[in-house]
Amino acid sequence: MLLSRRQFVQTGAALAAGASRALAADTRVIGYAQDGKTAIEAAIPPNYKGIGGRLVIDGAPNATAVVIRAANPLQSPIQFPPTGAPYREHAEAWVLWRWAQFHAPDTITAPAAYDGLSGARIPDLRERVARTPRQVADQLAKVYGHDFNQLTYLPGMALIGQIRLGNSEEVAKLAAPYLDGRDLLARASSLTLAGHLVFAELARRTNDVRYTALVKKVADLGFTDSGEMKEAMPFHTEMSDSYFMAGPITALAGSLTGEPKYFDMVAKHFRFLDKLVLRPDGLFRHSPLTDAAWGRGNAFPALGMALALSEIPQAYADRPYILESFQRLIRNLARHQDPDGMWHEIIDEPGSYGETSATAMIATAILRGIRKGWLPAAEFQPRVDQAWRGVLARTGSDGVLLDVCESTNKQPTREAYLYRAALTGKDERGGGMVLFFATEMLGLN
Repeated sequence: MLLSRRQFVQTGAALAAGASRALAADTRVIGYAQDGKTAIEAAIPPNYKGIGGRLVIDGAPNATAVVIRAANPLQSPIQFPPTGAPYREHAEAWVLWRWAQFHAPDTITAPAAYDGLSGARIPDLRERVARTPRQVADQLAKVYGHDFNQLTYLPGMALIGQIRLGNSEEVAKLAAPYLDGRDLLARASSLTLAGHLVFAELARRTNDVRYTALVKKVADLGFTDSGEMKEAMPFHTEMSDSYFMAGPITALAGSLTGEPKYFDMVAKHFRFLDKLVLRPDGLFRHSPLTDAAWGRGNAFPALGMALALSEIPQAYADRPYILESFQRLIRNLARHQDPDGMWHEIIDEPGSYGETSATAMIATAILRGIRKGWLPAAEFQPRVDQAWRGVLARTGSDGVLLDVCESTNKQPTREAYLYRAALTGKDERGGGMVLFFATEMLGLN
């Protein structure tokens, strides 16, 4: 039997109903059990719309419901709401809880062991996914981009979003303390280099040469005192993050100063990283420690290349190399986008969780590629639209985000990436990237 919306059926007998009417369904891996290997699968009927409908746990396939079979394959202790770090602990419970949150089934049919799962629904999910980019940008701008106490990209991306929304004067006030003449690179890191992207945005909008000087000083780190290019930009620590951390700011130095040597440095830096982290299949390992294709470890190259290409002149000799690298990466990433529009914590492992910040970054890069003519719109705009919906489902109007991977240095194993905690709440990194995505959707770049 089935009950009305928000009611929960605790019965085993009902699960047999319709078992003889098994039909061809899309079988999808939706997560891993706690061992990180055993897949949890859902049978999706052909007419499923993505939100609402029926969800059956441990039932037989039928024509009218999403059915998750062997929802707890290892028979792990399970309770709802789940406890512990999402997906790292009590993985089975989190997989089911998130499915119910992001799909808001009208009814859930399950054995008594799954009591409480019906409470996972996001009440306003339909309203969430119907928001416009302007609505999302305005909502997130109330929460993110109001301090610049740390010179890193974490607050920086939200500040760029604020600039795009017309709040340059407010951002300039936050940036003013950095114009006091101190050495901003005395204790720099890769995050610091990317934090200077805010100064590049302000330089363009204010024509204040002090901002340009700060950008140039970062790019000059790639050269010796005698002017020779170094092997790569500093602070890369052999990680794919550095496509984003150092590439765009160095390219912006070239645009702001008109000096082509900075474009040369971008190309050399990217070639250096390719040798370390580009896998034979076209995805990126995060570092040489393991082949795991971490989500943000691929989003950083995608967004980094897109932003750098936006600054590099059409006639520049090495532009085709960077453009082809970008196009190859996007086509390889496209193969791994899931039906909900998400890219995952480990890109090529559908059982890992759909990760919000990586999805926002990759989709932003694709959208930039479409608008610049680097990618065909007919092929890739639907992927952007899918990603936008997936990100909307995970982004509250109050700035609370679901499933943003915690801060991650290079890890030694696949399992270490798989069990990175999925953060729930307000998060500078995730909020900044989603705001950046929203302003890109608005065409405010």
